[in-house]
Amino acid sequence: MIIDFHTHCFPDELAEKAVSALSVKAGIPAMLNGTAGDLKRSMEVNGITGSVIFNIATKPSQTEKINSWAANIQDENIISFGSIHPLYEDWKNELKRIRELGLKGIKYHPEYQEFYVDDETMFPIYELAFELGLVIAFHAGEDIGYAPPYHCTPERLAVLLERFKGGKIVAAHMGGFRYWDEVEKHLVGKDIYLDTSYAVGMMDDEQAKRIIHEHGYRKILFGSDAPWTDQGWAIQCIKNLRLEPEAEEAILYNNAVDLLGL
Repeated sequence: MIIDFHTHCFPDELAEKAVSALSVKAGIPAMLNGTAGDLKRSMEVNGITGSVIFNIATKPSQTEKINSWAANIQDENIISFGSIHPLYEDWKNELKRIRELGLKGIKYHPEYQEFYVDDETMFPIYELAFELGLVIAFHAGEDIGYAPPYHCTPERLAVLLERFKGGKIVAAHMGGFRYWDEVEKHLVGKDIYLDTSYAVGMMDDEQAKRIIHEHGYRKILFGSDAPWTDQGWAIQCIKNLRLEPEAEEAILYNNAVDLLGL
């Protein structure tokens, strides 16, 4: 069985416009149309048991609406994360509502949301999220279509690991897209999950295997970043690493089950 820990969808009425705009900005084509229905079709084709959908509030006013939509699309195959915009004022009550809605965590995209991950004004939000048992996932490293300086580097994430020991943190794109040398320096071996989305298959296979080995395969989560990559291709990239069967099974399924308490 397989859980794709990193996917994106949009409400049906917004999907075409959102996917088109993001494709143009990043200069990459989408493999799916951005709807939950198309993601489920892809999951069935590729033998994927469940997908985690990450949602991002790019404006404070979007926060509550996005979380309600995220809860509404959850089912036996879809696991949604909520979102808290950094400038959203009622974040305490909304974090509690996120948990009440049954969402497993929140996703931050420091480039889209324009904040540095180690900005201390964010720390109270992180702290309450962890107290509520929520997972916090971050877009990490570069973002195609955005210029530096980047807001979530491995070095900045390391600050959070020192401040929030025991917090459930996931760094997407193998800890930092195109920052993989820095991942080895600042994050490998520490208490943080790395997801493989838009990384394994694009980075050097030997470096990917080295990070998995030195970090520990129990802290690695399979992710595709659909609709921006094909889920089947992303699975094959993991298989191409020729890991031990126990490690491959953990990355593709067991680690997500454990982290999310499924």
